[in-house]
Amino acid sequence: MSNPPVIAAVDGSDHSLRALEWARTAALSRGTGLLVAHVLPDVSQLYAGRRSSLHDPNEPERFADPVGDYVRGVLEAAPELPREVRYEALEGSVPEALRVIAAEAAPTMLVMGSRGRGGFATLLLGSNSRAVATTATCPVVVVPHADRDAPRADAPGGAHGGAPGGGAHGGAPGTDPHGTDPHGAGASAGRVVLGLHAAETPEDVLLFAFAEAAARGTTVQVVSAYAVPPGPTLIVDSPFQVIPPEALADDGDAVPAEREMLRSQTQRLAPLRTRYPDVPVEQAAVPGDAAGRLVDASRTAALVVVGRHHPRRRSLLMGSVANAVLQHAHGPVAVVPALHPDEDA
Repeated sequence: MSNPPVIAAVDGSDHSLRALEWARTAALSRGTGLLVAHVLPDVSQLYAGRRSSLHDPNEPERFADPVGDYVRGVLEAAPELPREVRYEALEGSVPEALRVIAAEAAPTMLVMGSRGRGGFATLLLGSNSRAVATTATCPVVVVPHADRDAPRADAPGGAHGGAPGGGAHGGAPGTDPHGTDPHGAGASAGRVVLGLHAAETPEDVLLFAFAEAAARGTTVQVVSAYAVPPGPTLIVDSPFQVIPPEALADDGDAVPAEREMLRSQTQRLAPLRTRYPDVPVEQAAVPGDAAGRLVDASRTAALVVVGRHHPRRRSLLMGSVANAVLQHAHGPVAVVPALHPDEDA
């Protein structure tokens, strides 16, 4: 594959097939290839090891790979395929095998489901997904299982507009002219939502978010949080307001901390606006809890992008915001490490 591919990690479960579909459309939108990878079951790995060690020519070269066969059939039935599709059967533990192929292929991203076949059905995030997202050398997109989809506003009993991964056009039912709704999620409909710490988020995280928005033909919505000192009155769970860049010239009624955060955003985003002039940008500064706002935005966003702390440590360490968003998001989340050694986490 001439351009960096999109890797889809599958195991044949419904969760992984949702990730496969997301990866297929991502590869199509970026005009790159798709690499479908799965780790062989233990019995197949044992057979492959036995045949290799015994050098027995009477043993058939092909061993049972029901997952690979099933996934090929599913993908071949898709309405459109990327220009190049390749399959890889891996050996070893799931996290290590995926880390190795990610390091070798240097993909645009690795896409996987939030849970696989094993584990407890009640877990929101499986151990394999967490391990890969916290240690992979490439961006990892975790696609949640169907039970975490947010209901559509036009469905009976629905509370929020748009489904995760929806179209690129904004505007959810119930939004007001200022881009807010009672839940604070409709303003994110169809957008790529970037969680930004203006002083700490690595440049690679911003680049990934803007590239994904450019490929989708949608808006980047930038969300940052600022600290709120305790006071006699505290407004809890108020919806955030999306601010277009041209509105920042007028301070309006924003509190000083919000104004400073928006200006820090603007300064940090300036090179990205120059590099991606056709990508619309919206800015939002919210008091207190950034993770909660990002989780809320994930109800209707096409993708939520967060940075990962500790990019050089092979351990299960992740920033608190990234961890919380992965645990509770209703739509796909991209966890992006610092991809260049000269960047600080």
